[in-house]
Amino acid sequence: MNSILSILSEYTTTEGPVVIAGPCSAESREQTLKTARALSDAGIGIFRAGVWKPRTRPGGFEGRGEEALEWLREVKETTGMATSTEIGSAAHVEPALRAGIDILWIGARTAASPFAVQEIADALRGTDRAVFVKNPVCADLELWSGDMERLMDAGIRNIGMIHRGFKTYGEKRYRNTPLWDLAEEMRRRFPGMPMFCDPSHMGGTRGLVEPLSARAIESGYDGLLIESHICPARALTDASQQITPAEAGGLAARLTRALTAS
Repeated sequence: MNSILSILSEYTTTEGPVVIAGPCSAESREQTLKTARALSDAGIGIFRAGVWKPRTRPGGFEGRGEEALEWLREVKETTGMATSTEIGSAAHVEPALRAGIDILWIGARTAASPFAVQEIADALRGTDRAVFVKNPVCADLELWSGDMERLMDAGIRNIGMIHRGFKTYGEKRYRNTPLWDLAEEMRRRFPGMPMFCDPSHMGGTRGLVEPLSARAIESGYDGLLIESHICPARALTDASQQITPAEAGGLAARLTRALTAS
């Protein structure tokens, strides 16, 4: 088993796909802990929440920063869940490591900047933390491949990829067009490297989360990164694509049944 999958399996109690779930943003201590407890009760063992939020335009909610890392630490202490968050720059690495975050991911905007990814790789050098890399916003497999290579060159071995779709103009159905063939090419280039799907950002609406998740798991993806909020309609970021913890648990259970029955 790939080392990153071995790490994640410690927090997964079913035979189904690995599911990482939690709110787009850690908005408050109460919202973060309530969501985590509900997800834990629903059978999810790995919690995600953004604490630094890269916004396309200024003026939106940009996260609580290092304050929210302490809420994730409390999630881990009180529920036993693993924790994960996005790092957007090298400056985020040390605080995240200090807070005991188990899984880090490099987001789509950062993944489009070789300078930023190299700086993050250098900051992570010598650590054994699990790191995922989302595909860049643009449909450029050389950029995505280069991101993986920069981390590997820095000696990072617990690495995985997250397919979250690509920005295409004129698209009406998806927030980020899947372009499944491009992700398949990445799996060919990096055999054995875990591939996860982010159906929340791919679809952009909660109604597309399950069909996109099913497509990914049927295609042999190793897991899912899903946005889940205790009250999605009140979310400060990406309200339209988040599902409730109960819905996330139900989705994971259905995918597990389908996978074990096949």
